[in-house]
Amino acid sequence: MTSQEIDRVINKVKNKIYSPIYFLMGDETYYIDYFTKYCDENILNNDQTSFNKTILYGKDTSVQEIISVCKRYPINSEYQIVIIKEAQHLSRTLDSLSDYALNPSMSTILIINYKYKVLDKRKKLFKSVQKFGMIINCKKMYDNQIPAWIRARLENENFIIDNKASFMLFEFLGNDLNKIVNQIEKLKIISKDKKITDHLIEKNIGFSKDYNIFELRNAIGEKNLEKALKICNYMSKNINKHPVQVTITLVFNYFIQIFQLHSIENKSSSNISKIIGINPYFVDEYIKASRNYSLKKISKIISLIRDFDLKTKGYKGSNVSSGDLLRQMIVQIINN
Repeated sequence: MTSQEIDRVINKVKNKIYSPIYFLMGDETYYIDYFTKYCDENILNNDQTSFNKTILYGKDTSVQEIISVCKRYPINSEYQIVIIKEAQHLSRTLDSLSDYALNPSMSTILIINYKYKVLDKRKKLFKSVQKFGMIINCKKMYDNQIPAWIRARLENENFIIDNKASFMLFEFLGNDLNKIVNQIEKLKIISKDKKITDHLIEKNIGFSKDYNIFELRNAIGEKNLEKALKICNYMSKNINKHPVQVTITLVFNYFIQIFQLHSIENKSSSNISKIIGINPYFVDEYIKASRNYSLKKISKIISLIRDFDLKTKGYKGSNVSSGDLLRQMIVQIINN
Protein backbone atom coordinates (compact mmCIF):
# COMPACT_ATOMS: atom_id res chain seq x y z
CA MET A 1 0.00 0.00 0.00
CA THR A 2 1.40 3.39 -1.03
CA SER A 3 1.48 6.58 1.04
CA GLN A 4 -1.43 7.90 -1.05
CA GLU A 5 -3.48 4.80 -0.25
CA ILE A 6 -2.72 5.14 3.47
CA ASP A 7 -3.87 8.77 3.28
CA ARG A 8 -7.13 7.65 1.64
CA VAL A 9 -7.79 5.20 4.49
CA ILE A 10 -7.08 7.96 7.02
CA ASN A 11 -9.46 10.29 5.18
CA LYS A 12 -12.19 7.68 5.64
CA VAL A 13 -11.43 7.61 9.35
CA LYS A 14 -11.60 11.44 9.39
CA ASN A 15 -15.07 11.16 7.84
CA LYS A 16 -16.06 8.61 10.51
CA ILE A 17 -16.19 5.74 8.02
CA TYR A 18 -14.68 2.96 10.08
CA SER A 19 -13.80 -0.66 9.47
CA PRO A 20 -14.30 -3.12 12.37
CA ILE A 21 -10.78 -4.51 11.82
CA TYR A 22 -7.59 -2.93 10.50
CA PHE A 23 -4.79 -5.45 10.04
CA LEU A 24 -1.57 -3.50 9.41
CA MET A 25 1.43 -5.57 8.36
CA GLY A 26 4.78 -5.31 6.60
CA ASP A 27 8.25 -3.81 6.86
CA GLU A 28 7.37 -0.11 6.72
CA THR A 29 6.72 0.43 10.40
CA TYR A 30 6.35 4.19 9.96
CA TYR A 31 2.94 3.81 8.30
CA ILE A 32 1.80 1.19 10.81
CA ASP A 33 2.63 3.58 13.66
CA TYR A 34 1.28 6.61 11.78
CA PHE A 35 -2.13 5.08 11.13
CA THR A 36 -2.40 3.58 14.62
CA LYS A 37 -1.48 6.86 16.29
CA TYR A 38 -4.00 8.79 14.21
CA CYS A 39 -6.83 6.42 15.15
CA ASP A 40 -5.72 6.39 18.78
CA GLU A 41 -5.82 10.18 19.01
CA ASN A 42 -8.83 11.02 16.84
CA ILE A 43 -11.61 8.43 16.93
CA LEU A 44 -12.55 8.91 20.59
CA ASN A 45 -12.65 12.17 22.50
CA ASN A 46 -10.87 12.62 25.83
CA ASP A 47 -13.95 11.77 27.89
CA GLN A 48 -14.44 8.47 26.06
CA THR A 49 -10.91 7.03 26.13
CA SER A 50 -10.79 6.01 29.80
CA PHE A 51 -13.38 3.26 29.40
CA ASN A 52 -13.24 2.60 25.66
CA LYS A 53 -9.58 2.23 24.69
CA THR A 54 -7.55 -0.93 25.31
CA ILE A 55 -3.93 -1.47 24.24
CA LEU A 56 -2.59 -5.04 24.35
CA TYR A 57 0.87 -6.37 23.44
CA GLY A 58 1.46 -9.58 21.54
CA LYS A 59 4.04 -10.83 24.05
CA ASP A 60 1.67 -10.39 26.98
CA THR A 61 -1.74 -11.34 25.62
CA SER A 62 -3.59 -14.18 23.90
CA VAL A 63 -6.12 -14.45 21.09
CA GLN A 64 -8.74 -15.44 23.66
CA GLU A 65 -8.16 -12.23 25.62
CA ILE A 66 -8.31 -10.15 22.43
CA ILE A 67 -11.67 -11.68 21.48
CA SER A 68 -13.02 -11.17 24.99
CA VAL A 69 -12.05 -7.48 24.99
CA CYS A 70 -13.44 -6.94 21.48
CA LYS A 71 -16.84 -8.32 22.52
CA ARG A 72 -17.28 -5.77 25.29
CA TYR A 73 -19.78 -2.97 24.77
CA PRO A 74 -18.54 0.62 24.77
CA ILE A 75 -19.50 2.90 27.66
CA ASN A 76 -21.04 6.30 26.79
CA SER A 77 -19.58 6.00 23.33
CA GLU A 78 -20.59 4.58 19.97
CA TYR A 79 -17.27 2.76 19.63
CA GLN A 80 -14.41 1.26 21.60
CA ILE A 81 -10.87 0.96 20.22
CA VAL A 82 -8.73 -2.13 20.76
CA ILE A 83 -5.09 -1.83 19.65
CA ILE A 84 -2.86 -4.91 19.45
CA LYS A 85 0.81 -3.92 19.28
CA GLU A 86 3.60 -6.38 18.36
CA ALA A 87 1.00 -8.86 17.11
CA GLN A 88 3.75 -10.68 15.18
CA HIS A 89 4.55 -12.42 18.49
CA LEU A 90 1.15 -14.13 18.21
CA SER A 91 1.84 -15.49 14.72
CA ARG A 92 1.43 -19.14 15.78
CA THR A 93 -2.04 -18.66 17.27
CA LEU A 94 -3.35 -15.56 15.51
CA ASP A 95 -5.26 -17.56 12.91
CA SER A 96 -7.73 -18.55 15.64
CA LEU A 97 -8.94 -14.95 15.53
CA SER A 98 -10.57 -15.75 12.17
CA ASP A 99 -13.95 -16.74 13.67
CA TYR A 100 -14.23 -13.34 15.35
CA ALA A 101 -13.12 -11.65 12.11
CA LEU A 102 -16.03 -13.34 10.29
CA ASN A 103 -18.49 -11.84 12.76
CA PRO A 104 -16.82 -8.77 14.29
CA SER A 105 -18.48 -6.44 16.75
CA MET A 106 -19.63 -3.33 14.90
CA SER A 107 -19.05 -1.23 18.01
CA THR A 108 -15.37 -2.25 18.22
CA ILE A 109 -12.54 -0.91 16.07
CA LEU A 110 -9.74 -3.49 16.26
CA ILE A 111 -6.33 -2.30 15.07
CA ILE A 112 -3.67 -5.01 14.73
CA ASN A 113 0.02 -4.10 14.32
CA TYR A 114 1.82 -7.03 12.64
CA LYS A 115 5.28 -5.57 12.01
CA TYR A 116 8.10 -6.95 9.84
CA LYS A 117 5.93 -9.83 8.64
CA VAL A 118 3.15 -10.41 6.13
CA LEU A 119 0.10 -12.55 6.88
CA ASP A 120 -0.11 -15.56 4.56
CA LYS A 121 -2.95 -15.02 2.06
CA ARG A 122 -3.87 -18.69 2.38
CA LYS A 123 -4.65 -18.30 6.07
CA LYS A 124 -8.27 -18.25 7.17
CA LEU A 125 -7.63 -15.04 9.10
CA PHE A 126 -6.43 -13.21 5.98
CA LYS A 127 -9.58 -14.17 4.08
CA SER A 128 -11.83 -13.29 7.03
CA VAL A 129 -10.31 -9.86 7.59
CA GLN A 130 -10.28 -9.15 3.87
CA LYS A 131 -14.01 -9.88 3.74
CA PHE A 132 -15.19 -7.85 6.74
CA GLY A 133 -12.23 -5.61 7.61
CA MET A 134 -9.19 -4.10 5.94
CA ILE A 135 -5.73 -5.56 5.25
CA ILE A 136 -3.09 -2.83 4.97
CA ASN A 137 0.26 -4.08 3.66
CA CYS A 138 2.85 -1.40 4.45
CA LYS A 139 5.73 -2.09 2.07
CA LYS A 140 9.10 -0.38 2.19
CA MET A 141 9.48 2.29 -0.44
CA TYR A 142 12.23 1.97 -3.01
CA ASP A 143 15.17 4.24 -2.23
CA ASN A 144 14.64 6.23 -5.42
CA GLN A 145 11.10 7.11 -4.29
CA ILE A 146 12.10 8.67 -0.97
CA PRO A 147 13.33 12.14 -2.13
CA ALA A 148 10.03 12.64 -3.99
CA TRP A 149 8.15 11.46 -0.87
CA ILE A 150 10.05 14.03 1.23
CA ARG A 151 9.11 16.82 -1.21
CA ALA A 152 5.46 15.74 -1.36
CA ARG A 153 5.17 15.58 2.42
CA LEU A 154 6.57 19.08 2.85
CA GLU A 155 4.55 20.53 -0.03
CA ASN A 156 1.36 19.17 1.55
CA GLU A 157 2.23 21.28 4.58
CA ASN A 158 3.01 24.35 2.42
CA PHE A 159 6.77 24.07 2.78
CA ILE A 160 9.23 24.27 -0.11
CA ILE A 161 12.25 22.00 -0.56
CA ASP A 162 14.31 21.71 -3.74
CA ASN A 163 15.56 18.50 -5.35
CA LYS A 164 19.09 18.77 -4.01
CA ALA A 165 17.97 19.37 -0.42
CA SER A 166 15.58 16.40 -0.52
CA PHE A 167 18.38 14.17 -1.83
CA MET A 168 20.70 15.46 0.89
CA LEU A 169 18.17 14.42 3.53
CA PHE A 170 17.86 10.98 1.97
CA GLU A 171 21.61 10.48 1.57
CA PHE A 172 22.25 11.47 5.19
CA LEU A 173 19.28 9.78 6.88
CA GLY A 174 18.81 6.74 4.62
CA ASN A 175 15.42 5.08 4.10
CA ASP A 176 14.22 5.15 7.72
CA LEU A 177 11.00 7.18 7.39
CA ASN A 178 10.66 7.62 11.16
CA LYS A 179 14.11 9.23 11.31
CA ILE A 180 13.37 11.37 8.23
CA VAL A 181 10.06 12.63 9.65
CA ASN A 182 11.67 13.50 13.00
CA GLN A 183 14.32 15.60 11.25
CA ILE A 184 11.73 17.22 8.95
CA GLU A 185 9.72 18.30 12.00
CA LYS A 186 12.85 19.93 13.48
CA LEU A 187 13.59 21.72 10.21
CA LYS A 188 10.01 22.99 9.95
CA ILE A 189 10.31 24.62 13.37
CA ILE A 190 13.65 26.24 12.52
CA SER A 191 12.67 27.43 9.04
CA LYS A 192 11.61 31.09 9.02
CA ASP A 193 10.24 31.33 5.49
CA LYS A 194 8.83 27.80 5.03
CA LYS A 195 11.82 26.87 2.86
CA ILE A 196 14.01 23.84 3.60
CA THR A 197 17.38 24.51 1.98
CA ASP A 198 20.68 22.66 1.80
CA HIS A 199 22.18 25.34 4.09
CA LEU A 200 19.46 24.75 6.70
CA ILE A 201 20.09 20.99 6.54
CA GLU A 202 23.86 21.41 6.79
CA LYS A 203 23.61 23.76 9.77
CA ASN A 204 21.03 21.83 11.80
CA ILE A 205 21.49 18.14 10.96
CA GLY A 206 25.28 18.07 10.90
CA PHE A 207 25.34 17.22 7.22
CA SER A 208 28.05 18.85 5.11
CA LYS A 209 26.84 20.00 1.71
CA ASP A 210 30.41 19.68 0.39
CA TYR A 211 31.46 16.40 2.00
CA ASN A 212 28.76 13.79 1.53
CA ILE A 213 27.96 10.75 -0.57
CA PHE A 214 26.08 12.97 -3.02
CA GLU A 215 29.24 15.01 -3.74
CA LEU A 216 31.48 11.93 -3.61
CA ARG A 217 29.38 10.28 -6.27
CA ASN A 218 29.61 13.41 -8.40
CA ALA A 219 33.41 13.59 -7.99
CA ILE A 220 33.76 9.94 -9.01
CA GLY A 221 31.54 10.51 -12.04
CA GLU A 222 33.72 13.45 -13.10
CA LYS A 223 36.93 11.47 -12.35
CA ASN A 224 37.97 14.27 -10.01
CA LEU A 225 40.38 12.35 -7.78
CA GLU A 226 41.45 15.32 -5.64
CA LYS A 227 37.87 16.22 -4.71
CA ALA A 228 36.92 12.57 -4.14
CA LEU A 229 39.84 12.02 -1.75
CA LYS A 230 39.02 15.19 0.23
CA ILE A 231 35.50 13.85 0.74
CA CYS A 232 36.86 10.39 1.66
CA ASN A 233 39.14 11.95 4.29
CA TYR A 234 36.22 13.86 5.80
CA MET A 235 34.06 10.73 5.87
CA SER A 236 36.84 8.68 7.46
CA LYS A 237 37.01 11.16 10.35
CA ASN A 238 33.22 10.99 10.79
CA ILE A 239 32.75 7.24 10.42
CA ASN A 240 29.62 7.11 12.62
CA LYS A 241 27.79 9.49 10.31
CA HIS A 242 29.27 7.94 7.18
CA PRO A 243 29.59 4.15 7.65
CA VAL A 244 31.97 2.81 5.01
CA GLN A 245 29.77 -0.15 4.08
CA VAL A 246 26.84 2.20 3.41
CA THR A 247 29.08 4.42 1.25
CA ILE A 248 30.35 1.41 -0.70
CA THR A 249 26.79 0.19 -1.29
CA LEU A 250 25.73 3.60 -2.62
CA VAL A 251 28.77 3.79 -4.93
CA PHE A 252 27.99 0.26 -6.13
CA ASN A 253 24.37 1.24 -6.88
CA TYR A 254 25.63 4.34 -8.71
CA PHE A 255 27.68 2.24 -11.14
CA ILE A 256 24.83 -0.23 -11.63
CA GLN A 257 22.68 2.74 -12.72
CA ILE A 258 25.37 4.02 -15.10
CA PHE A 259 25.64 0.49 -16.50
CA GLN A 260 21.87 0.52 -17.12
CA LEU A 261 22.08 3.96 -18.73
CA HIS A 262 24.47 2.62 -21.39
CA SER A 263 21.81 0.18 -22.60
CA ILE A 264 19.03 2.79 -22.94
CA GLU A 265 18.27 3.75 -26.53
CA ASN A 266 15.92 6.65 -25.82
CA LYS A 267 18.12 8.93 -23.73
CA SER A 268 15.55 11.60 -22.96
CA SER A 269 15.64 12.88 -19.37
CA SER A 270 12.21 11.49 -18.55
CA ASN A 271 13.02 8.04 -19.97
CA ILE A 272 16.39 7.78 -18.21
CA SER A 273 14.82 8.95 -14.97
CA LYS A 274 12.08 6.33 -15.23
CA ILE A 275 14.28 3.38 -16.20
CA ILE A 276 17.19 3.80 -13.78
CA GLY A 277 15.11 5.33 -11.01
CA ILE A 278 16.65 8.77 -10.47
CA ASN A 279 15.24 12.27 -10.28
CA PRO A 280 15.37 14.14 -13.63
CA TYR A 281 17.45 16.78 -11.82
CA PHE A 282 20.41 14.36 -11.79
CA VAL A 283 20.15 12.96 -15.32
CA ASP A 284 22.86 15.23 -16.79
CA GLU A 285 25.27 14.15 -14.06
CA TYR A 286 24.70 10.49 -14.93
CA ILE A 287 25.09 11.10 -18.67
CA LYS A 288 28.45 12.82 -18.07
CA ALA A 289 29.58 9.92 -15.88
CA SER A 290 28.59 7.40 -18.56
CA ARG A 291 30.97 9.16 -20.97
CA ASN A 292 33.82 8.68 -18.50
CA TYR A 293 33.06 5.03 -17.79
CA SER A 294 32.53 2.52 -20.59
CA LEU A 295 30.63 -0.74 -20.10
CA LYS A 296 33.94 -2.60 -20.00
CA LYS A 297 35.29 -0.29 -17.28
CA ILE A 298 32.08 -0.49 -15.26
CA SER A 299 32.20 -4.30 -15.28
CA LYS A 300 35.69 -4.19 -13.79
CA ILE A 301 34.66 -1.51 -11.27
CA ILE A 302 31.65 -3.52 -10.06
CA SER A 303 33.94 -6.50 -9.44
CA LEU A 304 36.43 -4.22 -7.68
CA ILE A 305 33.73 -2.72 -5.40
CA ARG A 306 32.52 -6.21 -4.43
CA ASP A 307 36.09 -7.11 -3.51
CA PHE A 308 36.47 -4.04 -1.28
CA ASP A 309 33.07 -4.68 0.28
CA LEU A 310 34.30 -8.09 1.43
CA LYS A 311 37.48 -6.53 2.82
CA THR A 312 35.52 -4.01 4.93
CA LYS A 313 33.56 -6.94 6.38
CA GLY A 314 36.77 -8.68 7.48
CA TYR A 315 37.08 -11.19 4.66
CA LYS A 316 40.19 -11.81 2.57
CA GLY A 317 42.39 -11.24 5.62
CA SER A 318 42.51 -7.46 5.32
CA ASN A 319 44.01 -5.56 8.29
CA VAL A 320 43.64 -2.14 6.64
CA SER A 321 41.31 0.40 8.27
CA SER A 322 37.92 0.95 6.66
CA GLY A 323 38.83 4.57 5.84
CA ASP A 324 42.00 3.50 4.02
CA LEU A 325 40.07 0.81 2.17
CA LEU A 326 37.58 3.42 0.97
CA ARG A 327 40.40 5.66 -0.26
CA GLN A 328 42.07 2.74 -2.06
CA MET A 329 38.79 1.83 -3.72
CA ILE A 330 38.16 5.39 -4.93
CA VAL A 331 41.69 5.69 -6.37
CA GLN A 332 41.35 2.40 -8.24
CA ILE A 333 37.89 3.32 -9.58
CA ILE A 334 38.95 6.72 -10.92
CA ASN A 335 42.27 5.44 -12.33
CA ASN A 336 40.60 2.41 -13.93
